[in-house]
Amino acid sequence: MPRNVVEPAFGHLEALIVEMRKRSSWTKLVWNVIVGVAFSSITMTVFWDHAHDPSSWRSSFFGEWEVSKERHPELLSDIRKFRQLMDVEPEDLWYPPDSQGWKKCSKPLTPLPGLPEKPEGYIQVFLEGGLNQQRMGVCDAVAIAKILNATLVLPHFDVNPVWRDSSMFADIFDVDHFIHFLENEVRVVKELPDELSWSTREYYATGVRATRVKDAPAHAGHMWYMTRVLSVLQTYGVAAIAPFTHRLGFEDLPPGIQQLRCRVNFEALRFVPKIQILGDLIIQRLHHNYGSQEVIRKDDDSIEHASVPAKFLALHLRFDKDMAAHSTCDFGGGVAERRALAKYRQIMWQGRVPNEQFTENEIRHLGRCPLTPEELAIMLAGLGFSSRTRVYLASHKVYGGEARMAHLRNLFPNMFDKLSLATEAELEPFKDRSSQLAALDYHVCLHSDAFISASRGNMHNALLAHRAYEHKGVTIKPDMVLLQELFWNSTVIGFKNFQQSVRSGHQSRRGQITLRKNMQSIYTYPAPDCMCGPGSCVLASSLYFYFICRGPSQAASFLVTY
Repeated sequence: MPRNVVEPAFGHLEALIVEMRKRSSWTKLVWNVIVGVAFSSITMTVFWDHAHDPSSWRSSFFGEWEVSKERHPELLSDIRKFRQLMDVEPEDLWYPPDSQGWKKCSKPLTPLPGLPEKPEGYIQVFLEGGLNQQRMGVCDAVAIAKILNATLVLPHFDVNPVWRDSSMFADIFDVDHFIHFLENEVRVVKELPDELSWSTREYYATGVRATRVKDAPAHAGHMWYMTRVLSVLQTYGVAAIAPFTHRLGFEDLPPGIQQLRCRVNFEALRFVPKIQILGDLIIQRLHHNYGSQEVIRKDDDSIEHASVPAKFLALHLRFDKDMAAHSTCDFGGGVAERRALAKYRQIMWQGRVPNEQFTENEIRHLGRCPLTPEELAIMLAGLGFSSRTRVYLASHKVYGGEARMAHLRNLFPNMFDKLSLATEAELEPFKDRSSQLAALDYHVCLHSDAFISASRGNMHNALLAHRAYEHKGVTIKPDMVLLQELFWNSTVIGFKNFQQSVRSGHQSRRGQITLRKNMQSIYTYPAPDCMCGPGSCVLASSLYFYFICRGPSQAASFLVTY
């Protein structure tokens, strides 16, 4: 082949190789940039979700906590040794406390006047918060409608910004039962008449409206509503009150209003059938050791022929990021956890939370730190619950994940929740409906043989009151000050001394009736206002009721007011 032909060919090949190398370098550069941008985007998304979304439970590239170690290893070790020798529950562990003569009344203590011939107008309320906040709001709305001689429009449930649940009143509570139960006391309608149909949530979101009342103070007295809201009703025929959380006080109310609130709370508000039916199935499965998915798919009619029902403990465990951050306590998750909770505190509350003024030691000695799953497990063992105790866990996801739940599950292996006791098909109607799932938990907890809540809050208070009103089993109210003192000395106290202190310290905290004190909530302490008591507390008149059950000062206040 001629040389002049070969050389150009090699020249072209060499040029091609150089060009390909250039392009390869450029491709690598572009690829590196793409990978870098993608990594940054993913990382920023993770951190943004954790920082700005209170409901976010996504795992991040870099964990917010270290794997939780045992904080009280000495007590845990003692419990394991103790159970190897004697894993038996005390005989009185499941005994309900003496009712001391208190019971729900067969009829109202103070009869209320009937329906007005001509109502003053329509009351609308828009309720925020979770299930139990909304429940209290409904009771207050009925009371205010009664005070103002108004017709109540079925309360509107706002979408919860944390759990993002759009469930309405009718998705959770039986509307027909609610209306029928109140038909002789407060008129309730499902919607406004056509001439007032413009009064909607959207209407009030777009500007200042004369028919909206948005300045109701927390725990306002009934006279505030008589002065401020009645004139709106009389002028426009409708008054929309929003916000409406904790907007009616507990003192100096007209006779019979407290009992009306309780009857709404405990009797008029009944869960819809789908919640009651699945809740009852879960309770049956807990009583009869139906725990596995394989077994519970069988015909539940066999339950009727099963052995003696086993007792179960319902445990409301709230240990989420919101609560952990708000407490300012150290939960043993290391530097990463402390920084993450401090950052969350800054975003949510600008760092201003009540416990910021105290040191860690002071907070714990005041009993203001929520119990961790590990501490709750040790407390339950101290009360006498054994490794065979069947536990129903009512909980959202726990901050710290399964690593933080490990100690609780190890001490109480017979632990179940709605996901393990119901099939996927049974739970399908509740998908992405956190308020309805909370109602399911509420139903199971209400009817449990024993109930304990790890932290004070709306769920704890609501069930404390409802179980007292219905006189349902054992309801344990943790003594947080005592427990924190015992945990503070966990390295030296030993489980035997711990158990003696816990059992003796909770003898009077097992669901005994506690009379409501001045300014306390009727939704936590229904007696004496809403219950018939022993002897002289089954009363003939409101004044006598106040004198005998509430004392001379309350009676004098009642007499001056009315």
